[in-house]
Amino acid sequence: MMRSARPWVFAALLVAVPTTVFCQGLPQASPEQVGLSSERLARIGAIMQAHVDDGRIAGAVGLIARRGKVAYLESWGLRDMGHGAPMETDAIFRIYSMTKPITSVAVMMLFEEGRFFLSDPVGRYLPELRGLEVAVPPDSASRERITRRTRPITIRDLLRHTSGLSYGFFSDTYVDSLYREAGVLSRDSTLAQMVSTLASLPLLYEPGARWHYSVSTDVLARLVEVVSGMPLDRFFEERILDPLGMHDTEFYVDQSRRDRLARMYRHDRNGNLTPGDSTEFLRKPSFLSGGGGLTSTASDYVRFAQMLLNGGELDGVRLLGTKTVELMTANHLNDSQRSASSGFGRGVSVRRELGAGGMQGSVGEYGWGGLAGTTFWVDPEEELIGVFMVHINPNRDIDFRNQFKNLVYQAITN
Repeated sequence: MMRSARPWVFAALLVAVPTTVFCQGLPQASPEQVGLSSERLARIGAIMQAHVDDGRIAGAVGLIARRGKVAYLESWGLRDMGHGAPMETDAIFRIYSMTKPITSVAVMMLFEEGRFFLSDPVGRYLPELRGLEVAVPPDSASRERITRRTRPITIRDLLRHTSGLSYGFFSDTYVDSLYREAGVLSRDSTLAQMVSTLASLPLLYEPGARWHYSVSTDVLARLVEVVSGMPLDRFFEERILDPLGMHDTEFYVDQSRRDRLARMYRHDRNGNLTPGDSTEFLRKPSFLSGGGGLTSTASDYVRFAQMLLNGGELDGVRLLGTKTVELMTANHLNDSQRSASSGFGRGVSVRRELGAGGMQGSVGEYGWGGLAGTTFWVDPEEELIGVFMVHINPNRDIDFRNQFKNLVYQAITN
């Protein structure tokens, strides 16, 4: 049964007080039991509530787990400003690219089963992607020339975003314009149709030449379908989500959970919050985007993250072997591919050093974020997981997720 919307006046009284509800399915602990300071954690709520009061965000959810236990789970603000509905800790968010690590786990599960080598050309399994060409800079006549690639795209390239593919909207190259014209990521297409479309488009870079964020993980999603013989949503459900108890994670929000969906917002040119379109998340899409299609909750996603931190196992359910998780979360980029404080593994960024970027953390931490401001990270050295959920798209104001992360680390006491 759907819960009825609460009156605005009642909701206004609630938003000033953070809601604390502990995560179901993981052990619980007080902050001090896992080496965190309750007093310092209170700074998180003060900052996030200030963002709500200043109109920078409608609401958000933050979760911290350490040493296998959830020590902090709070919500701030409103889930839906128009209906005065308070944000609750079980709110559902479109996690966009936080889908990528889940797809990458699916690929690594099939790899463990001996279905392929990571060095295999993806064209061996998706024949449409054989023989792709590479776009090169315009010649003296200002015409775009196409030349054949020198080696095929491998599954490893797709996992670490060195495939030469692009996205169509994160950069504005000739190749990106072709992606937009072709509607590569059309919600009305399928993964199979997307791969067929890509087959007619040039690569932006030579495979392996450099890191470039792209639809690589959506190609991997199609690989999962072809190799497993299952639609991506079914594979996720049967092999990952149900075994981990992630029952609120799906490609859309069904009728029974509709009143838990956090409304999407954006900032207008004056910096004011304006409702975005959340209706697309309420129906099952034809395009099961392994790169950005899932909806989830903080409490669900921490179970996935804890499985990784545990070396591939959670509550007696093992998805991956320990050495496979080590491989997945190691840096696989050299400096010529991506020179930065973060490298990239198999579907996750990996921190290589502390000095650059000005962010707290640990060498070897890994994670990823989503287009609308969601994020997660796993810090094996500190046995720490952070999950932050917000719906701002595009986010042109404060980097809320990095602020949350810094506030988590300043609360560590031992």
